[in-house]
Amino acid sequence: MSAGFGLDNLPYGVFSRPNGERRIGVRLGTDVVDLSALGGHLSARSLDPLMAAGRREWTAAREQVVAHVTAGPPLIPLRDVTLHLPFAVADYTDFYSSEHHALNVSSILRPESPGLSPQWKHLPIGYHGRSATVVVSGTPIPRPHGQLGAGEFGPTRRLDVEAEVGFVVGRPGRRIATTDFAEHVFGVTLVNDWSARDLQAWEYRPLGPFLAKSFATSVSPWVTPLDALATAPPPAQDPEPLDYLRPAGPAFDLRLTVEWNDTLVSTPPFASMYWTAAQQLAHLTSNGASVRTGDLYASGTVSGPARDQAGSFLELTRNGDEPVKLADGTERGFLLDGDHVRIGGTARSAAGTEISLGSVSGTIVT
Repeated sequence: MSAGFGLDNLPYGVFSRPNGERRIGVRLGTDVVDLSALGGHLSARSLDPLMAAGRREWTAAREQVVAHVTAGPPLIPLRDVTLHLPFAVADYTDFYSSEHHALNVSSILRPESPGLSPQWKHLPIGYHGRSATVVVSGTPIPRPHGQLGAGEFGPTRRLDVEAEVGFVVGRPGRRIATTDFAEHVFGVTLVNDWSARDLQAWEYRPLGPFLAKSFATSVSPWVTPLDALATAPPPAQDPEPLDYLRPAGPAFDLRLTVEWNDTLVSTPPFASMYWTAAQQLAHLTSNGASVRTGDLYASGTVSGPARDQAGSFLELTRNGDEPVKLADGTERGFLLDGDHVRIGGTARSAAGTEISLGSVSGTIVT
């Protein structure tokens, strides 16, 4: 059995066989277990109905799935199926919650005035992304075009990745308290928020990222339910956040890996994030904004204090000035056409074992 995909995990996905309809399944080792025979929400063609049903149904469905898998159902090899987006992405928000990432970016792009912005430790900063360009892992990523500076338009020359963790909203709501996080969030998935750094540098002031990020965001085909994950103590936060951001809510001990053309180049630690997913959701909805079933919000780039814990190539290569050497002997500052990136992840399960979050990958095409 493939490590990390046992009974303690069973992440949900949506698959199809040649000339067949889409079905909900869970991953077991290197196989998929078809759940359609269980009926109800599990017989749908996407996770949307189950996600909308709420916490009680999520727990009941997981118990049903574990019993079904334990009974030894037929297994379908992963190589024989096509994996799809497991839910309809209703909306997409990306946060900026790694202090190490924020400080790294500041020192690289603003060396004359490095440091965090005045509000950074008072609220989870984020931007509103584009749900229409969220794609499932394995989808080719066309190199984006845009304004590179005054009077210049063309393909980006500084195409980058951002290794992130995504949180999938199931139950709708607004003004959601941090203590209600688990009542609204169905599970987690891995995210690569592709970024064109030269477009971003030209456009991001005064309103922040726009076309530099809206061209594509890749997500894993697997959603690990919250019930499968162990929680960890929240991070220390100073100054103390405002009331609506307290308590901080659960944190998760997740570990990511970033491979560039099959060369491991980074191991970002999610435990180092400053703001929790519960605080991000509370802030997102604090002004009265609502979330819907299928809303996806991402942690922001996950980076640790060490160079080989960077969650973006901007940090890893110091804006391309210090290229990394790959296993084939070539060097890279940013992504070239034909390059392939795979972001993987593991977590501590509620049963105390190490489980896999799967991976999210993409190849750059012209």
